[in-house]
Amino acid sequence: MRVITNGSAPLILAIETATRAGSVILARGPVTLCQLTSDSDTSHSTDLIANVRAALGSASAKLNDIDLFAAASGPGSFTGLRIGLATIKSFAVSVGRPCVGVPTLAAIAHAAGASDRTAALLPAGRGEVFAQLFSVAGDNVRKLDEAMYLSPKAVLARYGDLKSLIWAGAGAHVNLEVLRAGAEGKGISFAGPDSANSNGRVKGWTLARRCDELASSIAALAVVEYEGGRAVGADELRAIYVRPSDAEIKERWQQEKS
Repeated sequence: MRVITNGSAPLILAIETATRAGSVILARGPVTLCQLTSDSDTSHSTDLIANVRAALGSASAKLNDIDLFAAASGPGSFTGLRIGLATIKSFAVSVGRPCVGVPTLAAIAHAAGASDRTAALLPAGRGEVFAQLFSVAGDNVRKLDEAMYLSPKAVLARYGDLKSLIWAGAGAHVNLEVLRAGAEGKGISFAGPDSANSNGRVKGWTLARRCDELASSIAALAVVEYEGGRAVGADELRAIYVRPSDAEIKERWQQEKS
């Protein structure tokens, strides 16, 4: 397994298949060489490989040129996660390179920018969301609690006492009116994406701009892990599901019923 030790920036291929949109990026350290966003109406299994080929082709690169592979490790779409992680694992094994799994909610918080408190929300089906709290300073994303599978009401109960907070992710946008009403009920101001100041310090609650191209944040956070010596082999890459799949829930319900 090759690991760069001469100080040059690694060539990174990062993919994000945890969300409906999904994206692929080829980057040299912090410099984006090519970024592609998938069609949200198309299965990741349909266009992921084509997008990877297009990204490599744009830089006249080959798979063997990649120094680090990265993927969203979840939570998110069960099928999407499995497709993305299986793809990255196969690439890493085939060329003997390390890889990094980046939690989807951490990538969402990173994409929202600097903040003392960012609540990252991702739709989880059944009207619920995956939620987690972070602090963000550049590429340093620090988790302040654990990822949970919650109703919007439970999210407000969990974070509602925070007077200054950035809400980020598609889950926040889907539940915009719930969050707005929650702020109003607590006498907290609620503002749109343009209200956070340059250093991420906000007054009240602020909704971050929606970002459907998370692969760039996946790549940036993967570099932090790589430089910290925390990249792993393909066999160590694991998905973060947070909740059981619908099939598992149904099977458990049937077992309890019987």
